[in-house]
Amino acid sequence: MMRHYKIEEKRFVESDEGSGQVVVVIAPDVTEQGYAQQQFRLDDYDLASTLDPDEVPRLELIDGRMLLIWKLPFSATVADNVELGVGGIGLAFANDRLLFCRAAGEVSFKDREFRNVGGTTDAMLAFLLRTVRHFVGHLRVIKQISSELERKVTVSMENRHLLQMFSLSENLVYYVDAIEGNAAVLTKLRSFGSQIGFQARHLEILDDIILENSQAARQANIYSSILSGLMDARGTIVNNNMNVLLKNLTLINIVFLPLNLIASIGGMSEWSVMTKGLDWRISYSLFCLAMVAIGWATWMLMKRVIERRAPNTDEGQPGAPAMAAKPMKPTSNP
Repeated sequence: MMRHYKIEEKRFVESDEGSGQVVVVIAPDVTEQGYAQQQFRLDDYDLASTLDPDEVPRLELIDGRMLLIWKLPFSATVADNVELGVGGIGLAFANDRLLFCRAAGEVSFKDREFRNVGGTTDAMLAFLLRTVRHFVGHLRVIKQISSELERKVTVSMENRHLLQMFSLSENLVYYVDAIEGNAAVLTKLRSFGSQIGFQARHLEILDDIILENSQAARQANIYSSILSGLMDARGTIVNNNMNVLLKNLTLINIVFLPLNLIASIGGMSEWSVMTKGLDWRISYSLFCLAMVAIGWATWMLMKRVIERRAPNTDEGQPGAPAMAAKPMKPTSNP
């Protein structure tokens, strides 16, 4: 798919073929690939690089033609696993015309960054700024997803939420790599700004983009280190929740073992024979009260046994008895 845009009154207006300053090519066919190669002086390797989602970000300046390979995030999806895709796009600049070429997705000029565009250079810088802010927006979503998964992991006894956190941590590594790769491209673009023909206002905008991208990179690195560093601790929480559940189930089984024995013996008419002088309502009420008392006593006994086997708390830790401070003897100066 190929679309042509021209810039009128600092806005993008879709135009006919050949009259637009900005060309957008999505998943090009053979004819569209030939047009992009001819109009923007791209060889087969350059065109393949713009369509490769795993291409490393880079900047090339050859004979007045600029090729920029840039990373940008895909839309995030949250299902059984958290998927945060990172793809690539190629920007070719030649003869005061700008080409956007990518294998999938779309290129939109409706965001606020494109409201004050005076030319193709402004359009390129606005797209770079929009991508950086898109990464920042995804990082906010990652933080919200991470906080929600942490709340679920603290009470979870299965690995589903933990696997989602593993997937989130893995995808965040690709985010860090993409943002840092874009940072290298921005630095090189800033150093060649005078050769490309950037004006002073273009360089100021580029400096702002570099600053926001560095902040996004620092934020992504912080999130990545936190997720990876605490992954073992979260796995331990899940195992501890399972151990607590098994302990409670074991206590319940221990409580009901003597009750089952007594109930099975009393249910074979022995209790009726033993209490044949009493009304059955009274006798079985006493039987039920005795069962409750035995169950409660067993429960309290097992809790005391477990508490005695627990390790004693050390000095200075919560729950440890406070030691009385010994008064110091006053010393007299000689």
